[in-house]
Amino acid sequence: MNDHQDSDNRDTSANLAAPGGADVGDRVDKQSEDAASADDPAGNDAASADSVSSEKSGDVGVIKDSEDSEETKDSEDRIETKDIQDMSAEKEQSVEKDLSAEKDRPAHRAGFVAIMGAPNAGKSSLMNKYLGQKVAIVTRKPQTTRHRILGVLTEPRGQLVFWDTPGVHNSRKALNREMMSRAQAALADSDVCLWLIDGQRQGPEHKLTGQLVTADRRKPLIVCLNKIDLLGPDDVAAWAGHIDDEIKPEAFLAVSARTGFGLDKLKDTLIAHLPPNPPLFSEDTLTDQTLRAIAAEYVREAVFDLTRQELPYSTAVTIDEFKEPDPRDRKPLYRISATIHVERESQKKLMIGRRGVMLKNVGQKARLGLEEILEGQLFLSLFVRVTSGWSEDSRSLEEFAYGEFD
Repeated sequence: MNDHQDSDNRDTSANLAAPGGADVGDRVDKQSEDAASADDPAGNDAASADSVSSEKSGDVGVIKDSEDSEETKDSEDRIETKDIQDMSAEKEQSVEKDLSAEKDRPAHRAGFVAIMGAPNAGKSSLMNKYLGQKVAIVTRKPQTTRHRILGVLTEPRGQLVFWDTPGVHNSRKALNREMMSRAQAALADSDVCLWLIDGQRQGPEHKLTGQLVTADRRKPLIVCLNKIDLLGPDDVAAWAGHIDDEIKPEAFLAVSARTGFGLDKLKDTLIAHLPPNPPLFSEDTLTDQTLRAIAAEYVREAVFDLTRQELPYSTAVTIDEFKEPDPRDRKPLYRISATIHVERESQKKLMIGRRGVMLKNVGQKARLGLEEILEGQLFLSLFVRVTSGWSEDSRSLEEFAYGEFD
């Protein structure tokens, strides 16, 4: 209904605008043409000529505008092409620069360094100093280290994987032979040998170590004189002359593991002699020891520090229970139960002490050290047991993690 009304309205409007319009227009146009013909008979031709000329002129203008547009487009294309070429050249130069920088950048190095030396030369102290944490136990007594202890120092330019080894010595006891086999295995598995010398001592162990580290010169040998804070300049010069003449190592340096003197230069030297390798361990790895193993070592360290004579060398420590704290506890509490093994009943009495004082002191010292490592409180229980002749028994050595299969 509405559509028909709109159509009628449109038609009506059209009819209202045009009634008789065509006739009026025809009459006006005809009168104008007659008047023009009367005045200038050739006017129509002139007008036509002007019209044609105007049309031709318009055509020429259109063609010219088209040509200008194409030239502009070609120019823009050339500019765009040049920009692309310039960008491509800059990119190639950037890539070449990056490749050149990568080529000039020193290769990342990583490998194993066996720290060899006579007992009490400061091997464990040196590794702990580099790592910034006590990974290997340290005492004033020789032959404290019984295992080869791994410690990892990671830097952007390289990764040093240290083997802290038992002190080189000569003994017929089964335990000591195992200790020597660990030191020799670490040397065989290493990429660089670091011979650490106690500048204050020259005993048979020093000579034995020299024979061991110079037996195979296919790997770099770095000789390091330790404890120079306790030596005079003449002593250092005498050692340097002796080492250069007799050993001829790849490098000779003097350091103090206690004060840190010379350790940066030694680290640079060690990294420079490692093979090009990617990191061998993750960046956050400090050691491969378990917390159970570390706990046993801390108890044994306390025994070495607080007991005398043959007692520390006749003891071994095993962990019977290692219970980590409940995550729901507001304050973490570890529970560790350990057994100190001795070889004779008389040693058991000494280990416990009068009224249990010695055992109590050992437990307190070990607990304080372990709480720093564990970052939590520790309840430590210690027991003493006689395991007769354990240091000569292969089965006991394996049980106490000193045997072939530990």
